[in-house]
Amino acid sequence: QRHRQSKEEATYGVWAERDSEEERPSFGGKRSRDYSAPVNFISAGLKKSAAEDMSEDDSDEDEKPVKQEEIPKEFVPKKLKTGGNFKPSQKGFVGGTKSFVDFGSWERHTKGIGQKLLQKMGYVPGRGLGKNAQGIINPIEAKQRKGKGAVGAYGSERTSQSLQDFPVVDSEEEAEEEFQKELSQWRKDPNGGKKKPKYSYKTVEELKAKGRINKQLSAPQKELSQVKVIDMTGREQKVYYSYSQISHKHNIPDDSPQQPLGKDSKPQGFALPELEHNLQLLIDITEQEIIQNDRQLQYERDMVVNLTHEIQKMSEVLSHEETAISNLSKVLEMVEECERRMQPSCENPLTLDECAKIFETLQDKYYEEYRMSDRVDLAVAIVYPLMKDYFKNWDPLKDCTYGTEIIAKWKNLLENDQLLSHSGQDLSTDAFHRLMWEIWMPYVRNIVAQWQPRNCGSMVDFLDSWVSVVPVWILDNILDQLIFPKLQKEVESWNPLTDTVPIHSWIHPWLPLMQARLEPLYSPIRNKLANALQKWHPSDSSAKLILQPWKDVFTPGSWEAFMVKNIVPKLGMCLNELIINPHQQHMDAFYWVIDWEGMISVSSLVGLLEKHFFPKWLQVLCSWLSNSPNYEEITKWYLGWKSMFSDQVLAHPSIKDKFNEALDIMNRAVSSSVGGYMQPGARENIAYLTHTERRKDFQYEAMQERREAENMAQRGIGMAASSVPMNFKDLIQTKAEEHNIVFMPVIGKRHEGKQLYTFGRIVIYIDRGVVFVQGEKTWVPTSLQSLIDMAK
Repeated sequence: QRHRQSKEEATYGVWAERDSEEERPSFGGKRSRDYSAPVNFISAGLKKSAAEDMSEDDSDEDEKPVKQEEIPKEFVPKKLKTGGNFKPSQKGFVGGTKSFVDFGSWERHTKGIGQKLLQKMGYVPGRGLGKNAQGIINPIEAKQRKGKGAVGAYGSERTSQSLQDFPVVDSEEEAEEEFQKELSQWRKDPNGGKKKPKYSYKTVEELKAKGRINKQLSAPQKELSQVKVIDMTGREQKVYYSYSQISHKHNIPDDSPQQPLGKDSKPQGFALPELEHNLQLLIDITEQEIIQNDRQLQYERDMVVNLTHEIQKMSEVLSHEETAISNLSKVLEMVEECERRMQPSCENPLTLDECAKIFETLQDKYYEEYRMSDRVDLAVAIVYPLMKDYFKNWDPLKDCTYGTEIIAKWKNLLENDQLLSHSGQDLSTDAFHRLMWEIWMPYVRNIVAQWQPRNCGSMVDFLDSWVSVVPVWILDNILDQLIFPKLQKEVESWNPLTDTVPIHSWIHPWLPLMQARLEPLYSPIRNKLANALQKWHPSDSSAKLILQPWKDVFTPGSWEAFMVKNIVPKLGMCLNELIINPHQQHMDAFYWVIDWEGMISVSSLVGLLEKHFFPKWLQVLCSWLSNSPNYEEITKWYLGWKSMFSDQVLAHPSIKDKFNEALDIMNRAVSSSVGGYMQPGARENIAYLTHTERRKDFQYEAMQERREAENMAQRGIGMAASSVPMNFKDLIQTKAEEHNIVFMPVIGKRHEGKQLYTFGRIVIYIDRGVVFVQGEKTWVPTSLQSLIDMAK
């Protein structure tokens, strides 16, 4: 029957209200269930048929389910073996006494194929399935629970059938028993005997050791001691003010209700947790007192040791103080003795030597007291009057060493070692400096005021004898403030033209003492000397005598400038006037110039010769050679002029060039006059002369360079022994490196089979330890030093 949708159903859909009879029928034709009715559960097991109910009622009323507790223990094994509890002698299970007449009764309604199949497989009716007949015969029974509790709420749910077939103690029951044992363990021994109380014994030494360890551990944690800690582990919140309070927290008896007692356990007869707590508290307090007493005892022992050390120290200080008092009293006696002998009315007045001995005694025997005392005031009171009396008739210039020994002795006694003896000395801190400044210095001032600077010997001797005794700052004061102004004044009034005494005789003796202090005097001296040399002629040798002592006094630069300005022009003028005449030669002018060789530099002298001498000399040589000369006379003349120059001048490259030029002129003159008359043997003589001269030059150069190499090897100019030059080329390379000059071979260029090198901008080659430099026309042998000068 088709159900028609009502208007209400169309509006509200599934929420529409409908009567139960109007419910839409299901497709199966079954009646719909009422889900609002209360739920009915099947209480337990399977629903039994009427035949089974009848058979149950007819069965023995004595047959009741056997409870677990009623089964004898010997019939209850712990574990079930494979095959149940079956034995071959038995014909069934332990409890299997029931007849199996009705077993397989359903077969009568079928063809009995199942029974046949089972029998073919060895099944015996009335026994269980399996090889050992271990299978159950009866079907599983269901047991109804008493109420609506959960599984196991009402004890064991095993049926009598399961107990007969599988007589095994349930694991749940075992767990229950174990739980009950553990629950009642703290109340009563499960074995029934009384549990022996466990006692923990602590000796006093253990407690002390524990207290010391705790003390050591807690010592570094002092910062954490004052920390607020909130303990929320108990039932109530508790506040502690250090972590140590937590460790000392005691177990307080809990008020919570006790657990339900076990089945076999009995209530505890003597359970007083408060009393136990109090006893434990008393034990802890006693332990703490023992530990505290031990610590106090240790502290007292330490105090005893400390006080013993203090007593020892104090006794040492006391003995030291007593010694100091006795020493001071002796020093005071000595000083009072000195003061008594210093009085004018004293019969035995104190002398300076005796006073020095007294002070020596004070310094040797009572050194500490002497150093601590105010030596300045002591010396002012005692020594100064004696020192004034000692020096009252002293003339420093006549007896310059008078008093040096006694003053040196007083220097050792009075001078303060810790203070530096320089200018700006504080007189109030050093007795000796004050003594020299106030007693000795006035005599020196008086003498210097009357002293004449030209009579310098006595004053220099006086200061030389006192220089080791007088403090440095006082000596500086004498030289700067007293001596120098007088010397300056005397230099200003000095006139080199009128004064018969040379200035160096009264200035130079001051050089060892004054040294750089005399620098301001040199400039006016040079100016006055330059003015005096304006009308000077080189024939006057007195100028050299006056200037020579100043050569090493003036700085090299100022001396060279003075010479170039005042002396060299006069010498050049003198050389200009020199007439070179081989037949009648006047050498005076030449000698006047050569005399100044040590005074002026070699470069200045060479410059003079190149400019004023050699042009005239070479001109005379050329004119002589052009008039069919006697070559022997020319050779003698050449060698004679060459012998006039010193080796230092001859070694100069420019002078060598000039003499080599003269030899070249002679060689050309000999070789060019082919057609005319030629003196026999002239060419050979000139060639021999040239060869000899050049050979001498080579030997001299080689000797100089060997000497230089030896000196450099001895000095070891910053190089190891392995880097000493082994040959002449290595020496040149080393020199080039020292002077930052490029020295390298020219690739692909040779001269007479010798490798050419560049040395700076100069082209050279080396032959048998001689350096040849490329000149305008020929290769010229050159010394190593000259080569370096040319390269620079």
